[in-house]
Amino acid sequence: MIFFRAMGCNFVRLYTKTLVLNQKKGYMNNLSKKKDTLMYSNQDSEKLVFNDNEWKKILPADVYHIAREKGTERAFTGKYWDHKEVGTYYCAACGSPLFNSNGKFESSCGWPSFFEPLNKESLNFIPDNSYGMKRTEVTCGKCNAHLGHVFEDGPPPTGLRYCINSVILDFKKEEDPE
Repeated sequence: MIFFRAMGCNFVRLYTKTLVLNQKKGYMNNLSKKKDTLMYSNQDSEKLVFNDNEWKKILPADVYHIAREKGTERAFTGKYWDHKEVGTYYCAACGSPLFNSNGKFESSCGWPSFFEPLNKESLNFIPDNSYGMKRTEVTCGKCNAHLGHVFEDGPPPTGLRYCINSVILDFKKEEDPE
């Protein structure tokens, strides 16, 4: 119970609400092994609203830096930039499904690149004019974590390139049909 007290009232309310919702739906949250939090779920799509102090207590430092401080990992250093397994990519902050591997392509930019998300609702699009560039920031539709940017230089059929930081992605390999 010390963990919940340290998280504050908002976390306890979310914990209780999530637990009740999941019990009604007939399942419990699919918790990531690296996250000891009940807000991480691959099934629940309810929006999460926490302040940065609450996120800082929950997320590993590297994930927090990308997700909440809009950081960027160095090109060609992330675990998924040249990843080729078949499966689904999830937000590392909240577990929301973001991209399928069949939408991933090799762009040679040094970050995982996708030409389409699982669905438009899984992402938010925010104009970003920082550093003298005109681009569009991409955030998680569930928790608003910074993921990367989208550019209009991708392959058909969309012509888009979602350039996403590996640190903010989790991956679940597709299970072989039996």
